Amino acid sequence: MPTGKTILCACEDVTRSEVQRAFQAGHRDLESVKRYTGFGTGPCQGKSCLALVAQELVRLGATPAEVAPFTIRPPSDPVALSELAALEPSALPLELEIPERRPTLLPGEGDGAEVGNSLPPPGGEGQARGELRPSAPLPARADVVIVGGGIMGLSLAYQLARRGITDVVVLERRYLNAGASGRNGGGVRTQWTTPTMIRLARRSLTLCRRFAIELGVNVWMRRGGYLFLAPGPEHVRWLERTIPVHEANGLRTRLVTRDEACQLVPQLDPGQFLAASWNPDDAVVFPWPFLWGYAARAAALGVRVATFTGVTGFERQGARLTAVVTDRGRIACQTVVNATGAWSKQVAALAGVALPNRPTRHEILVTEAMKPWLGPLVSVLGNGLYFSQSQRGELVGGMGDPDEPEGIELGTSLRFLARFARAITACAPATGHLRVVRQWAGCYDVTPDNNPILGAAGFDNFLQMSGFVGHGFMMAPAVGELMADWMAGGPPDEIFTRFTVDRFAGGALPREEFIIG
Repeated sequence: MPTGKTILCACEDVTRSEVQRAFQAGHRDLESVKRYTGFGTGPCQGKSCLALVAQELVRLGATPAEVAPFTIRPPSDPVALSELAALEPSALPLELEIPERRPTLLPGEGDGAEVGNSLPPPGGEGQARGELRPSAPLPARADVVIVGGGIMGLSLAYQLARRGITDVVVLERRYLNAGASGRNGGGVRTQWTTPTMIRLARRSLTLCRRFAIELGVNVWMRRGGYLFLAPGPEHVRWLERTIPVHEANGLRTRLVTRDEACQLVPQLDPGQFLAASWNPDDAVVFPWPFLWGYAARAAALGVRVATFTGVTGFERQGARLTAVVTDRGRIACQTVVNATGAWSKQVAALAGVALPNRPTRHEILVTEAMKPWLGPLVSVLGNGLYFSQSQRGELVGGMGDPDEPEGIELGTSLRFLARFARAITACAPATGHLRVVRQWAGCYDVTPDNNPILGAAGFDNFLQMSGFVGHGFMMAPAVGELMADWMAGGPPDEIFTRFTVDRFAGGALPREEFIIG
């Protein structure tokens, strides 16, 4: 009989008993178990452990569709940043450069399971050999239906339940952490341009500090601060204008010289920037457990979280939506919330509502671990480079691409690796020897003015929580709390009247926020 001490994933020290606990908690498919336990995220990228975990899930009762193998993240072998920096980004295409590959799993040993290369792809597509089982049954009706099981939707669901509104259903078309909430760098910062965003960020940081106690989940919060580097005079002037706003709103942000910045991070090349802004209170958290915590506590309070449930349309009557139609049936409801991030435009269109949101790909990577040397998250104004060091020693970083076309694309590109490697090795030359272990992509949900879309749109009871560009994860705790207060009968916060979609009726607005990642 297998013992609980059996190691299934050596890279991440994931045991058989941890996989069993994940399964018992309702995480039956490989992608969910991967995000719940961390298996398959180390240097081997599942090459050694994927078959073992799949065999264990089949033994526990998972269907063949639930053990459809996830895509091993490129690169197939670790590559040094210095080698990648030698590539010419302009010669590399924007389109998917490294194709998704699905490994063949070996047949189960001794348990009669047959797990082979004919398995369907993940995410509910091609379920000929079994079903991906939703995590909750669908009721015939609910007071509130939240479309989107990311950080926004689950934060709202939890806060509603805390206020006694528990007849809530959260619909997620795939597994939890499938979207941007599970694909970001986990940064939570207060360094914003406007008092409104600063207020939201400060509240989110406060909630993050209480998360482990309140929700019983360790999110690995590390308050190393944020250090924004200003490479040109225009960036220095921007910081000089922003610092007084921060001071007026109670932040400890200050402008620092190159020497002071290099005292904070000695590995920086002082020739690459003129000055920097520094706030020691900003932080980084690990995104995956953040989402699990909200989902588990919301469910414990009575919220139903239904995964693998896609919305296909809405029923309406006059100025109100009356039901949400899914690929598993319909739910009559009083209120619908669209919290689907980069998919918000598509979901709104199902109700005949036009949103100006523009989804774009944003790629990210992680390197092998090294001894601790980086306290703050470092970001470079202008090119959008950012990188931090995890508690285990890996560097986690990303970088936007101004030429990235509109569209929901989760593939990865060699062009990103080359651009990122050039930028980070110029900023911190000591990183050149680090090898990239894996890369992935998520989607930004961009609006014309880089501010969110909140409040009703098209119908009196069709509430929006979208358009947060690259900072939805860090704003979700505060925004979910404020929206729950409003939906529970309290007065609306100014964000729900200021950031409605109606503001775009007269054309594009000036961009208030310039640091959007």
